[in-house]
Amino acid sequence: MGYSVGEAARLAGVTVRTLHHYDEVGLLTPSGRTAAGYRSYSDADLDRLRRILFYRELDLGLDDIASILADGDANAHLKRQHELLLIRIERLQRMVAAVERELEANTMGIELTQEEKFELFGEFDPDDYTEEVERRWGGTDAYRQSQQKMSSFTKEDWKRFMASQEDIGRRLAEAMRAGFAPDSEQAMDLAEEHRQHITRWCYDCTYEIHRGLGEMYVADERFAANYEKLLPGLAEYIRTAINANATQAGA
Repeated sequence: MGYSVGEAARLAGVTVRTLHHYDEVGLLTPSGRTAAGYRSYSDADLDRLRRILFYRELDLGLDDIASILADGDANAHLKRQHELLLIRIERLQRMVAAVERELEANTMGIELTQEEKFELFGEFDPDDYTEEVERRWGGTDAYRQSQQKMSSFTKEDWKRFMASQEDIGRRLAEAMRAGFAPDSEQAMDLAEEHRQHITRWCYDCTYEIHRGLGEMYVADERFAANYEKLLPGLAEYIRTAINANATQAGA
């Protein structure tokens, strides 16, 4: 079955001009022509187009895509796509972790050089989320406290803050993996340590605020994803441990 250039463009969600360009540069030359001389795309052509669009989604240039597609092995393509997707997922997970640090800290105006920001946060710039942080927490005492505390952080302060946060998350995952219930003393002790960590570094984290954070860890996909990569189900485990710890404290 042959597809006209318009039909191929509609199926792929691209413009006819894009397909013309791919043909002109030799990236996707339709395998047939109609009696009137119009382009006619086969199923194999559309399979190739799908691979091209996948690699374009990963920001590869047309020359790079042409080199990859020069190998006609379908399994090799699938393995390559799988590898690139895993790389993209890992990058997104690092971005989620950076967002979590910024949102949980409720901080604005980080007094770090651009070099230090790249060292701490990688390619992701937490300043991009300033507007969201201010909208969600700008009028709260917690925000004002965190702004006052964390705006004066040095690079070493940030390293200690992040290392402490990651250590608590890791030990919560270990407790869950070891089979401790989220309302066990072990899990609640870690939840209390987490609350004290926030109070020390960011703002006075009351049990009520801590409960709210626990809800956010589950409801906000950015937080949930960061915990889930440590251990599936960890976000819910932490929320339950936080609530159990608050209840035990009478809050």
